[in-house]
Amino acid sequence: MENPVQNSPALLPQSKLCIVGMGWFPNRPGGLNRYVYDLTHTLAQQGNYVELCATDVPNDSSIANLELIHLADSQASLIQRWQSARHNFAQRHRPQVDAVNLHFSLYSFPVLSQLPQDCPITFTFHGPWADESQREGSNLLGVFGKKWLEQRVYQRCDQFIVLSQAFGEILHRRYHVPWEKIQRIPGGINLTRFQANLTRRQARNLLGFPLDRPVLFTPRRLVQRMGIDKLLDALVVIKRQVPEVWLAIAGKGSQRSTLERQVQDLNLTDHVKFLGYVPDDQLPLCYQAADLTVVPSQMLEGFGLILLESLACGTPVLATPVGGMPEILQPFCPQLLTTDTSTGSISARIIELLCNLSLLPDRQACREYATTHFDWEMIAPQILQSLLL
Repeated sequence: MENPVQNSPALLPQSKLCIVGMGWFPNRPGGLNRYVYDLTHTLAQQGNYVELCATDVPNDSSIANLELIHLADSQASLIQRWQSARHNFAQRHRPQVDAVNLHFSLYSFPVLSQLPQDCPITFTFHGPWADESQREGSNLLGVFGKKWLEQRVYQRCDQFIVLSQAFGEILHRRYHVPWEKIQRIPGGINLTRFQANLTRRQARNLLGFPLDRPVLFTPRRLVQRMGIDKLLDALVVIKRQVPEVWLAIAGKGSQRSTLERQVQDLNLTDHVKFLGYVPDDQLPLCYQAADLTVVPSQMLEGFGLILLESLACGTPVLATPVGGMPEILQPFCPQLLTTDTSTGSISARIIELLCNLSLLPDRQACREYATTHFDWEMIAPQILQSLLL
């Protein structure tokens, strides 16, 4: 696997790009949708013509050279979505582009036959879709169908981008993609949206968070592999050493009712608050209100954009050593990684950090690390250069 491009070219000629994503952010939150949204907007703002093809996109873009192509209504049946995607993709205003960048197999598959033959096609691998579905309880037929779709799409691609070495390994091992076709380029962060512009007390006042308690924050989809259940179990141990600890959980998902019962069973009602879905403009407030962000993922965490969001807001983030997260935190502050994914490891490290706050990097160090290494203004030209190869 090639190393990431270290130095972006000072000037690149204006390029015409077609990018096929999944859904429209922020109406459909999630790491993939946020990544595609930020990438396309940054590339367009840097002077490139960009077509973003995805479900549920609005009619118009606020950026002159970003064209939005509505592929389908995400609530329609699969057959209707594919038929709509084929039809709407064929109606694009500029069929000739310099490069195509695919991000999600479900909506890349129906347009494969319409992709141009004379330009490079790159797939940005955000994770093993079929494997993730299996871990979240999908039936075997559905898992098989997703794996088949992934393989068909990947066969059409000339090269691949991964956000971490960890997912490069999965792409190579599970899908037999040669290393020479894989390039690692980390994800980016919008430093204008995610800022460290409030004191912790100011942020807590605005959100109604407790002012005088140690606050943990975790923004996660409430599904099994995200590890919220392990974090709640860890909280039982943590509160013995840090009695006033308080956890805010942002996000929605199929496990919410199960997790709420767990909170009651563990007598954590006074220590946990479920925030539900938090709008994008409120997330920076939540990060800035916390003493520590916690990402207790158990598996399949390809990169961890949440880590960048928290650091950009000046708040240190503790993560399990899963997927690409160690690649972000190890060079910055190894103490922000747990030993493993177990409840004991999570609780021990949080206790250590909350009882020894001097071990945590300060607000300026967190922000500076995100700014230096993960600014979208720097990452987007690296991706553009890779797409055009």
